Amino acid sequence: MPEIQERKLRVDFHVHLGLYTFHQPWVTEWICKAHPTGYEEYIQRYNDPGAFEEFLAAEGVDYACILAELSPITTGMCTNEQVQEFCRGRRMLIPFCDINPYMFTDLGEELRRKVNDEGFRGIKLYPTYQHYYLNDQRMYPLYQAAQELGIPVLIHTGSSVFKGSRLKYGDPLHLDDVATDFPNLNLIMAHSGRGFWYDRAFFLSKHHANVYMELSGLPPSKLMTYFPELARNTDKVIFGSDWPGMPAIRCNMDAISRLPLPPDGIEKILGGTAARLLNL
Repeated sequence: MPEIQERKLRVDFHVHLGLYTFHQPWVTEWICKAHPTGYEEYIQRYNDPGAFEEFLAAEGVDYACILAELSPITTGMCTNEQVQEFCRGRRMLIPFCDINPYMFTDLGEELRRKVNDEGFRGIKLYPTYQHYYLNDQRMYPLYQAAQELGIPVLIHTGSSVFKGSRLKYGDPLHLDDVATDFPNLNLIMAHSGRGFWYDRAFFLSKHHANVYMELSGLPPSKLMTYFPELARNTDKVIFGSDWPGMPAIRCNMDAISRLPLPPDGIEKILGGTAARLLNL
């Protein structure tokens, strides 16, 4: 009798809610380009967490990180409370909070509250949208708390198309200080330095044991061009879709599966490493 292969976990590390409390109009216009017909119906349908879990399952996803966003100047407001409620009681949905350093004072205590009292299992940072450097000393209490709590920190790095964003804050080089000063803190570079800094993101993930690349918003067909030595680094790379702006989750996972990479490396990218960082 042939051996039955156990199905490997698939984790989408980068998912936004379709309906924010407030979206800047240029964000809605940009997302609509990915949904040329039926956008409003599509977003309304998957604003129901049960329907969204069914959608994820149909796309082949076992777990998804759902990201709060407090960026009123550049993109909009998806509050921590929204994400907490959306994920409540949902096995597949993993809530990530956001702590905008201009909206809170004691960043470390705020993060401890979010994790210990409110059930968040990670944090997403948006320096390009909220205008701060990742190695700013005021962020250090937050990093210390995240390290003590053992949660991953997902960070927007690289470019953005949205008005009001400041690209200088997206340089992943600023994570060199953070990774050195907090060696037990797992730092994940969303978009892997997209646009300007692919080489820096790759080097940092090779150089630091606690720094990872995340692929949301990057066309799978371009990955070997952006990262020619990707096969040497598959244990430090994580899949993310950036849904709903990038709706083709299964299509992108399948495309990554066809890249000239070791089979075990593909499994790590599509879920294995994320599962480890999230303690799944």
